[in-house]
Amino acid sequence: MTRFKRRAMTQTHAPQANNAPRHDWTLPQVEALFELPFMELVFQAASVHRAGFDPSEVQLSQLLSVKTGGCAENCGYCSQSAHFKTGLKAEKLMDADEVIARARAARDGGAQRFCMGAAWRELKDRDLPRLAAMIGGVKALGLETCATLGMLTADQAKQLKDAGLDYYNHNLDTGPEYYGDVVSTRTYQERLDTLAYVRDAGMSTCCGGIVGMGETRRDRASLLHQLATLPSHPDSLPINGLVPVSGTPLGDKILRDGAKAIDSIEFVRTIAVARIVCPRSMVRLSAGRDDMSRELQALCFLAGANSIFVGGKLLTTPLPGQDEDSALFQALDLRPMGVGRTAEAVAAE
Repeated sequence: MTRFKRRAMTQTHAPQANNAPRHDWTLPQVEALFELPFMELVFQAASVHRAGFDPSEVQLSQLLSVKTGGCAENCGYCSQSAHFKTGLKAEKLMDADEVIARARAARDGGAQRFCMGAAWRELKDRDLPRLAAMIGGVKALGLETCATLGMLTADQAKQLKDAGLDYYNHNLDTGPEYYGDVVSTRTYQERLDTLAYVRDAGMSTCCGGIVGMGETRRDRASLLHQLATLPSHPDSLPINGLVPVSGTPLGDKILRDGAKAIDSIEFVRTIAVARIVCPRSMVRLSAGRDDMSRELQALCFLAGANSIFVGGKLLTTPLPGQDEDSALFQALDLRPMGVGRTAEAVAAE
């Protein structure tokens, strides 16, 4: 496979009745999953994955920074924060025509969902018309649409839904106990409130977090516990590995100490637990994938990851290129979601 073929993503493999999502997980129960022997944990996660999805299919999404830098938040990992000197120049919101052209190129390169990210603390009403034009134009290309624009009001969420937005991303970042070590300009409850507005507007949620920020295993379990006890599980659940950026507090600590942000096996454990507690979510390998070996990515897919970001760049951090991802899919006998399924597989459903 030299280039990805595109087809709109559809979840044709409905989870079995005994794979219905639970919303009553306790934190000790999630911690207990992390403590399982590695082989047993991955086996359980793979079994849950196969009950709901074709394990050979992976969703392809592409993320574009439509407004880069100058964010008023002080998230300790972020190159786009105005609080830190990272050498990143703040830019204005892109024109809709340019965004749509980039979305068309992403579609032609194989992406099934196109995500638009703006470095804002919260969305301003004055930007809604331009965003609506972007969303409508991207959707007209046959792509699923997603946006991450900071905090929303209930009315703004409704307007984005009316513009055709399918998914809204708003990560919790980490568990509530460690959250204060990551950011102080936005509360955990404000993040939960935005997710509630998105759900109430009828949009799908994209919500996950970042690992490798100095948190403990309990903090990772706490993040997944938060996600698994939401009124509805995230439709997409991105697990980001910290990419240490010079000039950011968390990045500088990692770079100064020379330590690895997170152990590879622990990262796979996190993917596996996410799959078990949120069985119907698309679990996505997000930031940090450029530094992952093919073997690590293969373990993540085995443990239940079934979505990746493609396109060579994730906002301001690198991702593998198309040729590299195509070679990975070929080596692992994977295919883009919904593409190239056999007649026998279709008949068996």
